[in-house]
Amino acid sequence: MVINPVANYGAGLPAATPAMRARVEAIQAEMVKHPQYEPETTHTFHAGMYCRQVWRAADVTIVGKVHKCEHFYYVVSGTVLITTDDGVQRITGPHLLCSKPGTKRAVYSETDALCVTFHRTDATTLEQAEAEMIEPEPDSQFLLGNKLKVKELT
Repeated sequence: MVINPVANYGAGLPAATPAMRARVEAIQAEMVKHPQYEPETTHTFHAGMYCRQVWRAADVTIVGKVHKCEHFYYVVSGTVLITTDDGVQRITGPHLLCSKPGTKRAVYSETDALCVTFHRTDATTLEQAEAEMIEPEPDSQFLLGNKLKVKELT
């Protein structure tokens, strides 16, 4: 996949750092060679907002998809290593991050952890929300709503 370092999303907002995105894509390329983990994920729509809660067990790495829109990423509980534009950070919840358009994260959970994203949207279904917020990624190991394409490890 070629990364366009001058890509813009939404109302001319700059994309996340291309160098970190390339690093995350390299991690993802290696991860697909191993059994995959399907995190417990819940989806809630309310008053023009979408909330995605992702629970993960300790010692698990999850690589997300590219987000088109700014949103909040909240580490509610647990300790994770997470990719950011400033490098990899070790974060113990509670801790709030602001994600830029074009963000693609790799998150390793040192402990059991709950991470939540909050998105502004008029969508009322998961299909609508993901079409609006997520770049298509045919090589992703996940289908709509964080469901594994092939269940190998849960």
